[in-house]
Amino acid sequence: MQSISAINSIADLQQAVAAIPYACFLGIECRESESAPLFVLPYRPANIGNARLPALHGGVIGGFLENAAILHLMWAREAEGIPKIVDFSIDYLRSAGPQDLFARCEIVRQGMRVANVLITAWQADAARPVATARAHYLLA
Repeated sequence: MQSISAINSIADLQQAVAAIPYACFLGIECRESESAPLFVLPYRPANIGNARLPALHGGVIGGFLENAAILHLMWAREAEGIPKIVDFSIDYLRSAGPQDLFARCEIVRQGMRVANVLITAWQADAARPVATARAHYLLA
């Protein structure tokens, strides 16, 4: 794994994705939206978990949200190092169909050592999330 330097822009954030093997494997992309990162999981047939619906695999959604929160913390702190996960809880609200998945993060509280992040994922309509997650991270 290549080293990750300070994150000062969305371009730096996309380079950080390239340095995180699982984020790279999922194909996570970072875009700027309203002066904050918007995370995108492009649709891939390999991410389908239930072929009958079809629906994205819950583990893929969870991995995407966890990585989005880590990347968002790295961007917001403009600091080196990858935050370590302490606790992660996800609520699956509806089936995620075969299309791109988007996520936005909000840092609810950040101290010197621990941060709490709320993550929301949606597909066609941000007002109809497919999943939400809450995570606590130990800051490097």
